[in-house]
Formats: sequence, C-alpha cells, structure tokens
Amino acid sequence: MSLPQALLAPPLSAEMADAVARLTQELDNSGLWWLSGYAAGLASRSGLALPLPTESASAQPTSAVAARQDTAGRLTIVYGSQTGNARRVAEQLAAEVEGLGLPVRLLRADAYATRELKHERHLYLVISTQGDGDPPDDARELVDFITGKRAPRLEQLHYAILGLGDSSYPQFCAIGQTLDARLAELGAQRLLPRGDADLDIDTVASPWRRQALAVAKEALKPLATVTPLRPQAVAVPSSPAREQPFAAELLVNQRITSARSGKDVRHIELSLEGSGLQYAPGDALGVWPRNPDALVEAVLDTLRLDGDSVVAHAEQTLPLRGWLTQKRELTKLARPFLLAHGERSGDAELQALLAPGNAALGAWLGERQVIDLLQAWPADWAPEALVAALRPLVPRLYSIASSQKVVGDEAHLTVAHVEYERAGATRWGAASHFLASRADGDALPIHIERNERFRLPADASRDVIMIGPGTGVAPFRGFVQERAAIGAAGRNWLFFGNPHFSSHFLYQLEWQRALKSGQLQRLDLAFSRDRMDRIYVQQRLREQGRDVYDWLHNGAHLYVCGAIAMGKGVHTALLEVIATHNGGDADAAASFLQGLQSQGRYARDVY
Repeated sequence: MSLPQALLAPPLSAEMADAVARLTQELDNSGLWWLSGYAAGLASRSGLALPLPTESASAQPTSAVAARQDTAGRLTIVYGSQTGNARRVAEQLAAEVEGLGLPVRLLRADAYATRELKHERHLYLVISTQGDGDPPDDARELVDFITGKRAPRLEQLHYAILGLGDSSYPQFCAIGQTLDARLAELGAQRLLPRGDADLDIDTVASPWRRQALAVAKEALKPLATVTPLRPQAVAVPSSPAREQPFAAELLVNQRITSARSGKDVRHIELSLEGSGLQYAPGDALGVWPRNPDALVEAVLDTLRLDGDSVVAHAEQTLPLRGWLTQKRELTKLARPFLLAHGERSGDAELQALLAPGNAALGAWLGERQVIDLLQAWPADWAPEALVAALRPLVPRLYSIASSQKVVGDEAHLTVAHVEYERAGATRWGAASHFLASRADGDALPIHIERNERFRLPADASRDVIMIGPGTGVAPFRGFVQERAAIGAAGRNWLFFGNPHFSSHFLYQLEWQRALKSGQLQRLDLAFSRDRMDRIYVQQRLREQGRDVYDWLHNGAHLYVCGAIAMGKGVHTALLEVIATHNGGDADAAASFLQGLQSQGRYARDVY
C-alpha cells in the first residue's frame, strides 16, 4: 500500500525541515511519541484535517477565522533568551498555567509567526536584555517587527512583560521596557505591571509569575481536556539541575597559555560519572562559585563587621561570613546596591556619579567591585541590611569545550582566569578564580545549561564556519570533535584570534592535528599584537570574503562565540563581505544575514 503523495512530500521548506530535524534528533522514543500527539492536537484544535491525496492538498490555506477563534481563549507565552534564564522562567510559568487546565502554548521568539500578533488575545513576553541594551539573538526579528512600521494596531491584545537583565549595565532591562511601551502605543492593554528582574531573577520573577498566573486564571476558561505541553511523568533517571547541582570531580586544571603571558587561560576537565548529565556541542556548563576568602575578609574588615555573627534572611540562617562566601555577589557591582550605599554614605562625589544620565556610571560599574565602593566611600552597614542589599551569587556559564561522543562522562572548559590589581590589592573574577584555584580531586557544583540556538546542523553534509577568538574558541573544540566522531561529510573552517601566536594560540597542537587529519579543512589566524598594524578576525573575514560568501551561499552554517564587542564587529564585517560580493547592495546583505538567523544558520553565543 503506497502512502498519499501529500504525506511523502510534506509542505515544509528546506529550512523548516532542517529545524524539525534539529529538534527530533535530540528526542527519545517517548519524546517523539509525545511530539506527534502534540502536533496532532494543535492541528485538530486549529480546524485542520489530514490533507487528502490530491494535487492541491499541500497548498490548503489555514482559515483566518479558525486562527482567531483559537487565539481568543488561549494564552501564548513567548520568550527571548540568550543564556537560558528567560526560557527557564517561561517554561515554569507555562507549566503552572497548564496545571490549572488552561489553554496555553509556549514558543521561543524566533518560532513565533509575527503575522499572528494581530489575532493574539492574551500574550505574555519573557525577554532578556543582552549586554548594554540589545535583544537576545532569538528575539531580534520579533523586536524589530513590534518596534517597526509594520506592526499592526493591537487593541484586541492583553499582554504582560517580564524583562530580565543585569543592573551593572546602564541599559538595564531595556528591551522589556521598549516592548512594554511600544505595545501600549499600539493600543494593547497591559494586564499587570512589567517586571524588571536583575541577576537575582526570582526576587522579581516569582511574584510577577504569581500575578501572571492569577490574571490568566481570571481571563481564560479551563479546557475540558488539555493537550500537555510536555510528556507526562516518565521513569527517567533524575539529573542535577541549576538549583540541585552535581558535585563534579576536577580531573585536570592545566594552564594553556605561556607562563610569560599576561593571560592565564585554563583547560579544565570535570568528571560527570554518576551524574546522568548529558550535553550536546554548544551547551554550557553552569558553575556555582565561592567568593575568595581574602575578598570576604576585606569586606568584613572594611565594614568592621564580625564574620561569625548570625544572619537570618529569606528563611535561611548562616554566619555572615558564610553569606558573603557562598550566597552573595561581591565581584560585580549592581546599581541597586550602589544606590543604597550612596544613601548611607551621603558623599557628594558619589551622589554626582549616581545622578540620572551620568554616562560615566556604566564604565565605573564595569571596572569596580563591591570592595572598591566600600573603601572609596565609607558607610555603616548592619549585617542583616548588608545581606539583604547585596545580590545573590549566581552560577557562571561556560561554553563546553568537548563532545561527549569523544570524552564520555566528562566535560571540558576553557577558562580565562580574571586576576588584576586595583588600589594595591588583587582582584579576581568569582568563578574563574574559583576554578583556577581548585586542585585535582576537588568537587565542583555544576549543572548543564542547554543552548538549542547554538547547534551543529542536523545535516552533517553541511559546511560550518566557526569564528571564536580567545576563549570563544571553546565550543568549536567540541564542534570539531563531534563532527569527527560522527564522520560528518561537511567541511569545517575556523577563524581564531588572540594577542600573540607564541603564548596565546589556544589548543594549537589539536588544531594542527585536525588540519593534518582532515577534521579541519581551513584555519585562519589573527594575532593582533604580533605586528604593528593590529589584525583581528574581522580583517581575516574581509580578506577571505569571496570564499566566506561562497560557503554561505552554498548552505554553510555560521557560528560566532566570544565577547559582545567582537560579535558586533564580526557582524559588521559579515555585512561588508556579503555586500561586496552580492553587487554592493547593503540592504540585501542585511536581509541575507537576517535570513540565515531565521533559518538557524547564523548563531551567536556572545557575552
């Protein structure tokens, strides 16, 4: 018996089929069965039937009336996430809404069809702000649409927004604020006040989520039967998550830059044996750090506080020293703590720094730690008030520099040890110093943070271009290992840069072996301080522009990992390269890159 032609040739574009393949390759049997049922449920609720085996079956349009009826009593939750925090909050909210028997769908921002916005009735947006005022990569198209001229009037829409950000940046939660103002301008009705969550996300996210849940309960009618968002409980081994980290044994802590170098970069290997943890190339490892003992003692001495004094806060009781060592952020200054300290000190210089619109504040925050503030402008703090005012210590995320197909129950990291002098004392980065100062055999609390946006192509015959200067090369070590392990037919091209060839060529021998064995087809290097005219990876991209353009035009996937500023420079260089080789059309070049992002062929992991 032959299948209908409409089923043999599904109505999907090549890009959509590639996205489906990327999703399904990571699902087990129970996940695949659930996905098939979930899709069938969506189709039935939308009024769509299985296409008949006719020539026009694949072209049947979706009814606009059915779409409007479907959205009227349903909540849509859309998230834009760079590091996984917004996704995690959105997933939790969706599960809670679903638990009430209410109709809900959960979508990543780049999977949300902007044409649906004019029919949407109830929309929750959970979105982060990346760096200093940029949207997360998966939400760029949605943000551009809502803030652009093509956005429709939205009088029918009821919405709520939770923004996530980092108050050490001047443009704190700017994307959430922009979308909130724009939706109101378009006539949409705000269901509850916007939440602006700092790195201690739950402080704002939890009460906002409770309000959002209560509003949804009032606005939506429960379904008699609900198609679950996710499979019902299945007997699978539990794995450590963010709040229940696994104690991973440190196997290797090796410096991979020259001892003469001013950069101390470590190759870290951790054992995952017994954890049940699984990761894919592109995922990150979350590390829960401890603040350096010397820094904790400096804070206590400066404030003349007793580290053994007992402090009760948020249903937990610890000595003050324990709070400062394990629970509170000391290496990053946050704007709320700066404001609170300014009120206590009353210093005119500090008040001037805190004045609205002072452009110098952002740079000042980025260069100093809590101890610098306390020493520069003395003020009295009681232990309880100090613990309440400081931000909670949160895990740091590091791109995993290995493939589990090659290293088994291990995860490798590439970590730049942050260490410098200020005011006659040594300053450290919390997690990098924590990792660099551990010895073999030590146990480190870790968890896996999945990054679905930063995945190798499901089609292993596709070429990949990887741009990763400095420690941004970490995930590409895992990419090359993975592609070699599965025998991928596609070519691999790596752009790498750092200050000096002799002391900063991370994993030099591995890349040379990969070139010799054919696991890496091309390697372009940019060592910026080895010549008078400084050369960066952006320049190498321009030099190799013809081939870069040809690879992309013929289906290659493009990946960028590293600092935000580098990512912006690479994006500009790519626009120039594409415009140069497409006839000089800058608008077409921008559309081409945006198309690659929409197709999942241009992915960035910048920080």
